[in-house]
Amino acid sequence: MSRLSVPPSSSRAHTEDTPKARSPSPAATIGKGVVLNGRPHDAKSPAPLTPTRNASVAPSQSPAPQSDVEEEEQTDESTTIDMETFNQILELDEDDTRDFSTEMVWAYFSQADTTFGDMDDAFKSKDLLKLSNLGHFLKGSSAALGVTKVQASCEQIQHYGKLWDETAKKELTEVTALEKIEPLLKRVKKEYVDAEAWLKDWYKDQNITGPPDA
Repeated sequence: MSRLSVPPSSSRAHTEDTPKARSPSPAATIGKGVVLNGRPHDAKSPAPLTPTRNASVAPSQSPAPQSDVEEEEQTDESTTIDMETFNQILELDEDDTRDFSTEMVWAYFSQADTTFGDMDDAFKSKDLLKLSNLGHFLKGSSAALGVTKVQASCEQIQHYGKLWDETAKKELTEVTALEKIEPLLKRVKKEYVDAEAWLKDWYKDQNITGPPDA
């Protein structure tokens, strides 16, 4: 009696289309020396200050934006600098001279001073696109060092410059956007002054009063 042969069941590879996870925003790349990007140019967003040594520093997330009615007096020293981000930068220093981080921090001071001047000029000329680009620029440089309050305020300026209120999720008119940016410019400058003082005090405790000699 012939045995019935049963063909083996064909194995199909069931490949489900799984959506690819989006790559996270690249962290600030670290390599030998410091790449100090200059001031931003025209309408294109320039790259912010990026340290370079063979490691990567994850940018700190922007804290929740403050309401426009919150006054500048509110200063919480515990959130002036994100220590997790700042410590990652300090780990890249090769010795107690802190040459790497010092050069990066003082370059940030110079960038911020220039950018605030450019922001004032852009506000006077009601150039919202330039304000948005400048906000984006300083946001990135601030994030690289963990200057969280400046980072958050600059992100708001970036959105308002594009006629968008990120908190309310609604579009803005040019007049309303400028009205929102005006008090923000005052606030972010005070936040920066607090952060600069904190950073200089920290380096002063390490007997460092400025960047290494060129």
